[in-house]
Amino acid sequence: MLTLNFLDQKTKKELQKALKTEEHAVTRERILIMLLRNEGKTYDEISGLLGCCKRQVWYWCNNGNPKEIESLRDKRKKGNHRKVTEEYIEKLTEIIIKEPEEFGYEFGSWTVARLSTHMEKETGILLGNTQLRNMLKKKRFVYIWAKYSLEDKKDEQKREEFRKKVEEYKKLLKEKPESIQIWFWDESGFSLRVIRRKHWTKKGKRKKVRGDRRKGRVNVMGGIRYTDKKRWVDLIPTGNSQNFKSVLLKLYKDIQREWIEQGNKKEDFEKNGPKIVIILDNASFHKKQEILDESTEEMPNIILEFLPPYSPDYNLMELVWHSAKEYIANKLFKSIEELESLIHKLLNEGGLTICWGRKIKNKGSSIIAS
Repeated sequence: MLTLNFLDQKTKKELQKALKTEEHAVTRERILIMLLRNEGKTYDEISGLLGCCKRQVWYWCNNGNPKEIESLRDKRKKGNHRKVTEEYIEKLTEIIIKEPEEFGYEFGSWTVARLSTHMEKETGILLGNTQLRNMLKKKRFVYIWAKYSLEDKKDEQKREEFRKKVEEYKKLLKEKPESIQIWFWDESGFSLRVIRRKHWTKKGKRKKVRGDRRKGRVNVMGGIRYTDKKRWVDLIPTGNSQNFKSVLLKLYKDIQREWIEQGNKKEDFEKNGPKIVIILDNASFHKKQEILDESTEEMPNIILEFLPPYSPDYNLMELVWHSAKEYIANKLFKSIEELESLIHKLLNEGGLTICWGRKIKNKGSSIIAS
């Protein structure tokens, strides 16, 4: 008969781990019976807590082997005759994570039918598509879309150098906050076509949204200040070098005005005002030499820091665009003016609440993490 603290520490930890990972409720209940009995609970107390009969509690306390999780599982879950062996399952889980071309196939991805055929060649066991699909689900495999990846195009050395440079700016910002401002800069576009996203609906039904391509697009350009997350966005007809310089100059004057309102003189801004670090991507119109020269002359306090190639995870504005498009998802706009009005309200008037703790891949996630 099991008594108080009959489990050693190793067995107790294994049972607690199995309780979290076990997929069958019946097995989890039997594990709980063992753990509760180990705490000194009586059969009646365990029965009341778990909502099962006292006889069941008594049976597993006296017949279950806590050191062998398999003894607590319902053997009926395995079904009747199984032609699938453990070796088959192990080989299946090894093969499915490999590319088909490694086995000499020309197709690019595994389907259940292709896997079934290949596994018959490997093991001599032929399974139906449904049986194989259910087996993969039990092993926590899912059939979903692959994601595009730019990992192989990233230059890790340049990324590390840039990360260190940003950390130096942050350090200076912490020591002398009045001497520097860090802004993340980017461009984006919002179309009149409805942005489709997930939503709650009754099971078996699906909400319909207008899906035709509608003429009309709002282009925006702007930045976000690192310290207070102030957003500054302007509408533009199109993304080009002249519009880039024009919008950047507006931001520069806005920061200058903000500095003057603190009791400073306009003529002292170049010498005593904050250095404005703009972190932006490598769009060709950002790097046009003529514009860079003019910007240096007209906006001497501006420092442009270009991101390493393929590094949207270092740009905090990506999360701003993502959050704004998420906000207006599934909404039908009647006109460009209505869309422009809402964008201005969201991005310039504080109407958009952004969860800065969200770490979404390639949406400024590296800056958030740091």
